[in-house]
Amino acid sequence: MRTRIEHWRSPVAATLILVMLIAVTSIIITVKVNHQEEEASFQRLANEAEEFASMLELNMDSDRRQLELIADLAGDYIAFDTSKLQTFLNEYPGNGNFFSRIEILLPGDFVLSSNGELTDAAGQLSFEKEASLGAHISDREYDLNSENYVVRHFVPVSQNGQTIAMLYGVIDIGTLGHELPYTPYGGNAAVYLIDGATGDFLIDTWHPEPGNIWETGSRPMADGYNDAKLRQGLIDGESNYVVFVSQTTNEYLYFYYMPVSINQWRVALSVPEDIVFSDARSIRSMMNLLLVLETAGFFFYLLWLIRYVRRETGEKQRQLDTLNYIYDVEKLLFNAHIHRENVSQALGIIGRMLPAKRVSFSMLNGKDTIVSYTWEDGGETDHGASLSGISEKLAAYFSSSHDEVNAHTAADVHAVLPEAPEGISDLSAIPIEDTDGNIQGILSAEGLKGSSDCTAMLKSVRFSFAMLCSNARTYRDMQRLGEGDSLTGLYNRNRYEIDLPNLADSCREHLCCIFVDVNGLHELNNSQGHEAGDHMLRSVADEIRTRFHTSYTYRVGGDEFVIFVCDEPEHETRQHVQKMADTLKSKGYFISAGCAWAHVPIDNIESLIKTAEKRMYSQKQEYYRDPANDRRAR
Repeated sequence: MRTRIEHWRSPVAATLILVMLIAVTSIIITVKVNHQEEEASFQRLANEAEEFASMLELNMDSDRRQLELIADLAGDYIAFDTSKLQTFLNEYPGNGNFFSRIEILLPGDFVLSSNGELTDAAGQLSFEKEASLGAHISDREYDLNSENYVVRHFVPVSQNGQTIAMLYGVIDIGTLGHELPYTPYGGNAAVYLIDGATGDFLIDTWHPEPGNIWETGSRPMADGYNDAKLRQGLIDGESNYVVFVSQTTNEYLYFYYMPVSINQWRVALSVPEDIVFSDARSIRSMMNLLLVLETAGFFFYLLWLIRYVRRETGEKQRQLDTLNYIYDVEKLLFNAHIHRENVSQALGIIGRMLPAKRVSFSMLNGKDTIVSYTWEDGGETDHGASLSGISEKLAAYFSSSHDEVNAHTAADVHAVLPEAPEGISDLSAIPIEDTDGNIQGILSAEGLKGSSDCTAMLKSVRFSFAMLCSNARTYRDMQRLGEGDSLTGLYNRNRYEIDLPNLADSCREHLCCIFVDVNGLHELNNSQGHEAGDHMLRSVADEIRTRFHTSYTYRVGGDEFVIFVCDEPEHETRQHVQKMADTLKSKGYFISAGCAWAHVPIDNIESLIKTAEKRMYSQKQEYYRDPANDRRAR
């Protein structure tokens, strides 16, 4: 017996020592992990506030760009009489991220609403004051003729460098808290937007009515914190933490505040302690459980822990990756109507999220494809073209009351789309619809590796693509209004200035500039009226379109046109100019035209244009040397 005990003494002692070492190590690790998780919890609180502040600033910037675009159009095309302003406001209803409607503050402190109501805002709004501030956002104010709190987002409306009105979007404080651009902690945090100068709440999701933080009184603070430090930090625009006891729930609330780049506003989050430290407490519980189970069965517990950690961590990581993918797609598509390359990047993220070999998005007008984007793993192939090519067939399929396609075999694909190409062996697709249920686009994926929830993943980004379609449609409409000449149908000077820096990039060898001036327009307007003059200008524009098959055609002044032609032989260009002049002459219209050429790359395109203009004026002088064409005789 003694020998047997001595035989096991060393292994038992070694096991006990090992268990003690593991226990001590586990305790040390537990304490360290708890500390790190607490620090991470504090950092997350700051990150959530920073994310909310960033999204708030981003949405405000988007609203300002939209208001500035509307203001530019108002300044360019609207004579500020009440009837035309009312029509203009009706064409641009409030549809920003935050503002619910738009109004115009006129000189004399009158406010014109989109419903045509003209309100005397004297004593409440001052045109001179707001105009002197330029583009800006007001602090909390009362709405006109009501006790509701609002914030006004002002941009100037200018003509000839002078501010002639102030356009503003009205942000309703009462609804602002329900339309947050980002919900920290999944909606479990109280969100505040505070004016550091006055203490007024602009957003307060905790209280039913927005009040004033200084009027709420002091709160019991945790050790190391005080109310005066909170007040001074808000006034000074600091970023800091405060911990106090809630008078409602009697639990500790962790309060983090930071400045934003709008006025003297501060963003703040208030989160209960159990939410702030939820991850830390979960890990602490797991580590304590580990310590308890180590004494009962180290090896069994170790095996269970490995299995548990793999399963739980893998699932949480997949969920986190999915959320990150969705967020990345939303960020890319936010301004993809301007930066079209973002669409392909977003499709690539979706391809990794599913996973899929190729993903396609087609934007539609009715059942006709406007534009298609395709991402393929490994580069473009015929399969990608086939996937984007069936968008119109899918649109017809979805129009017949189907909400998705989830086909896992080639037979399933052909059962849904009998005319589908042979190369498509599986397919997942959903329609992208507007708020009225009209199909605006098709989002589809192929090469899905047997995944069963692909349509659910596609639907998770449906809203982002719907916003892309809406933004693209609005952007096209804005471009069409802002860049086209309504009389001739050619581009106007706005588009001319936009295109000018990049014109030569579309040419391989040389660029030709043709400067055209219509002779006798002023005389024709005086003798026969402006309708006859307009007919002359439209005739010139029609000839330009007929003779020159280029999109670079502009009406840059009342009777001046500019045409750019790439890589066309010089003699052919001169023939087109002469034929245009002859045809117009047969109709009783006369033009002067000057041509100039330059090889690419072009260092100074302005010099090319001035050369063409100079030659045009030389021809115009020849025209008026004829006594029959002398202006003074008219």
